[in-house]
Amino acid sequence: MVLLGVTLIGIGIAYYLLDFYRTSSSAELLPVLDVASLRFFPRPVRIIIFLATGFLMVTWGVWEVNKALVNPFLRKDKKLVDQIVDFRRKQQGSKVVVMGGGHGMATLLRGLKEQTHHLTAVVTVADDGGSSGRLRRDMGILPPGDIRNCLAALSNDEALLAQLFQYRFNDTSGLGGHSFGNLFISALVDVTGSFEQAVEESGSVLSVHGKVLPATLEHVTLVADVQYPEMIQQVRVFGESRIPQKMGRVRRVYLEPNHPAAYPPVINTILNADLIVVGPGSLYTSLIPNLLVPDILAAMKASKALKIFVVNIATQEGETAGYGVAEHIQALQDHIGKGVFDLFLCNNNFQPLLPNGVQWVSMPRDTILRNVYNADLVKEDQPWRHDSNKLATALMNVLDEKTGPLL
Repeated sequence: MVLLGVTLIGIGIAYYLLDFYRTSSSAELLPVLDVASLRFFPRPVRIIIFLATGFLMVTWGVWEVNKALVNPFLRKDKKLVDQIVDFRRKQQGSKVVVMGGGHGMATLLRGLKEQTHHLTAVVTVADDGGSSGRLRRDMGILPPGDIRNCLAALSNDEALLAQLFQYRFNDTSGLGGHSFGNLFISALVDVTGSFEQAVEESGSVLSVHGKVLPATLEHVTLVADVQYPEMIQQVRVFGESRIPQKMGRVRRVYLEPNHPAAYPPVINTILNADLIVVGPGSLYTSLIPNLLVPDILAAMKASKALKIFVVNIATQEGETAGYGVAEHIQALQDHIGKGVFDLFLCNNNFQPLLPNGVQWVSMPRDTILRNVYNADLVKEDQPWRHDSNKLATALMNVLDEKTGPLL
């Protein structure tokens, strides 16, 4: 339409100039018109010159207009064409739902945001320790800590805004221990009137592609039955932050109230997903709590998405000490049953050295587990953690059927 409009304008101007040229009686003006119309060139040459000049001017003008429109979104380290191609690729990406909490989930989101814009993070709201626990007790809001981590990981400006969101005040101030992001979300709860709206507005501030959703809007408490070596009976521990501190063997975890209602958008997202990923993260305090919400588990079973559980790379003291791959899978199945997940993704790089007290989550050679896929997922400078790009690539390769076992 732009080209057609410019052509019609050009034809109109040409008719006027032609009429002016033919009817002009000024002898002094005729030499000027002859030069302006390039009459000293043959007609075919004049046509080519005017067409080429017009094409170059239109191209340059359109390019400058586009630059002006997209200038606020440009990154200095990336060319405009590369950014447009990258944006289009991510816009056409798969719909991925990630469940969990803590730093493991943020690590995965950093990798997946380079693959697709259709990302949804479903976060547990059972956290009761640190800054989140204090805000939960003082203000009566859902714990914002894990949600803050996910928003920061999904941000397109992690270099500045996300760092500000993650900034933690020192103990010498009256806000000691609180992070700026937690206080920001808490303030938005008062401004918007709801926790879920506050999270959505926070995502807008951080320029997030994707959504971060709480698993439930109910105030739930995580409860664990812990077995100590010197005791016959199990001890019931209340509170997500207290469970790892007891240094016993976790036998089972529960939510109180026992059947919290899922946040409705979570159910819709799960049912429409192409890929659902649970993990990595703390097995009993970050991953399983999401699946203890009955509606979420039912939606996962009904969803046609590929469902993958990411097994941790290293053990966690107080939760999974001494666990291997089989123990992780067994603990998960003890809580939600078998057949929920299509694939278990595990690490197979055990070369780097781990800190004292931390062990690899490995699979014994004489153990055969179905639907287990192994890949190098280790972060070289912190081998007890997942590498975000390696993990995201492995997941997308399995989804695209480029690798992995036949499902």
